[in-house]
Amino acid sequence: MKQGCRQVLACEDMGINRKTFKRWSHDIEDKRKGPLSAPSNKLTELEKKEIIKTLTSKEYVDLPPCQVVPMLADKGKYLASESSMYRILKNEELLAHRGKTKEPSKQRPMPLIAKAPNQIYSWDITYLNTSIKGQFFYLYMFMDIFSHKIVGFEVHENESSVKSSELMTKICESESIKKNQVTLHSDNGASMKGATMLATLQKLGITPSFSRPRVSDDNPFSESLFKTLKYSDLYPKEGRFKSLKEANSWVQNFVNWYNGTHLHSGIKFVTPNDRHELKDKEILRKREELYKKAREKNPLRWSKKTKNWDYIEEVSLNHLQKRVKEDIKVAS
Repeated sequence: MKQGCRQVLACEDMGINRKTFKRWSHDIEDKRKGPLSAPSNKLTELEKKEIIKTLTSKEYVDLPPCQVVPMLADKGKYLASESSMYRILKNEELLAHRGKTKEPSKQRPMPLIAKAPNQIYSWDITYLNTSIKGQFFYLYMFMDIFSHKIVGFEVHENESSVKSSELMTKICESESIKKNQVTLHSDNGASMKGATMLATLQKLGITPSFSRPRVSDDNPFSESLFKTLKYSDLYPKEGRFKSLKEANSWVQNFVNWYNGTHLHSGIKFVTPNDRHELKDKEILRKREELYKKAREKNPLRWSKKTKNWDYIEEVSLNHLQKRVKEDIKVAS
């Protein structure tokens, strides 16, 4: 600046705005006026001390202000409102969890990460409408979150942990699942947490994993799959099935299409079967080469990078964006 460089050019060279530079060049002070007098309804220091003494006394130390206030009122005594008591306790660092109950945890569970097929399964049960209003068939469906492949399904007339455990046994046989290989995630339904199902999982060496109560997005893979199923063009236009045989037959056709034909957007538009059989890495490599050649042939048609065909190394369930990598439980 002192050597004759113009301020505009200097700011452009440094990548800052001229107003920013002017603000940095002057001492910044707080020019807010603010209130000049204390509010008329402010509690005095003596009143605050009396509130703290009362709330920390043997009689009220284990009670929250919402209970202390009416108890004092019944004795003909008023100290302050509930909100004022909470504020004073917070300022004095006395607003902590008290009592014998465990302090509730607001943290999401540790995510599960699959780096290969047959490591983490997700499953759920959904309704299928019948020709009789008010009656439903129940679709049991298991999927592999790494490949998005539907590894097993059955349609029944009722929900049962016995039926789900039998289906899980069949899946382990068809997929050659070994003990301590798979983690099975589900919600907290009766069929998922039934004694028969849990006993079967223990016998098969499968680790159960459950969603938090009343948290619908803890089982996103199954929920997304059911939406794809019910909004598919293959789904019956009338939306109803006349018999259990018809429902099973339709779901089988859907599974064949979904696993073998459907290019899934979540796995770079390859089929779940190709992903499950680890063929997708070669497919994505060929696509990458094709796009590179197309760009070399006509570079002016590409203003940005080519489409991302990078291989997806891992898939997580209940993923946390900010988490130390070493602390994440990795499925093995």
